[in-house]
Amino acid sequence: MKQPSIYLPHGGGPCFFMDPPADEPSRWVAMAAYLRGLPETLPARPEALLVVSAHWERPRPTVLAGANPGLLFDYYNFPPQTYRLAYPAPGAPDLAVRVRSLLADAGIESDVEMARDYDHGVFIPLKVAFPAADIPILQLSLQTGLDPVRHMAIGKALSPLRDDNIAIIGSGLSFHNLQALGDPRAGGPAAAFDRWLTQILCDGPIAEREVRLAQWSEAPGARACHPREEHLLPLMVAAGAAGGEAGRHAFSGTIWGKAVSAYHFG
Repeated sequence: MKQPSIYLPHGGGPCFFMDPPADEPSRWVAMAAYLRGLPETLPARPEALLVVSAHWERPRPTVLAGANPGLLFDYYNFPPQTYRLAYPAPGAPDLAVRVRSLLADAGIESDVEMARDYDHGVFIPLKVAFPAADIPILQLSLQTGLDPVRHMAIGKALSPLRDDNIAIIGSGLSFHNLQALGDPRAGGPAAAFDRWLTQILCDGPIAEREVRLAQWSEAPGARACHPREEHLLPLMVAAGAAGGEAGRHAFSGTIWGKAVSAYHFG
């Protein structure tokens, strides 16, 4: 059973487990609904989830190979209940071995980490999408330097996992400029960049996709959306794992009036 590769928005901090914001009560409603519906878009229950989060960077791609990771509450100044969340999804040590082997076969050196916990780029969206916490998770870091070509190569090396009922998930946010969230002037650049992403991933020639993604910073509105690109790089892994498959625009929404999207491949 072949699973897709996915780039999804993980929201802002523990947003899905807080009271609705008074200024915009519906801000996270559509995104939460997309995440809750995610399992229905899959061809079967995955054997495991390989998750690349925007919130972990290492000098080399690193797998979190612990058997039972806890939660890393790597967000600040949120309501007390958001620091009492639980998500006891098991780790995937055996999958960690295979991931490192696939990376090595592609000439990509990797590391292993045993003690780290799942960061909120993992447990927040997955607690919404897979609340039973019964699917093993293997988290994989980004590589420092944030080279898009490198991350597409990582995704390409890991694409065989999809044929073994393992979903590959890049967890980030297609608009991530915290300084501009409340600035209405950023709405236009965000919409322009969102249109560019959709065209490249879903409508443009697949043969040109990697070249265009490698040059993402030249796209309309790119740096206005990503002053630093760690929340975009999980997309590069998902796109690399897509092979020759076109993307599907699986979610389109806004936060503070800024366009955000999710893309599925396969």
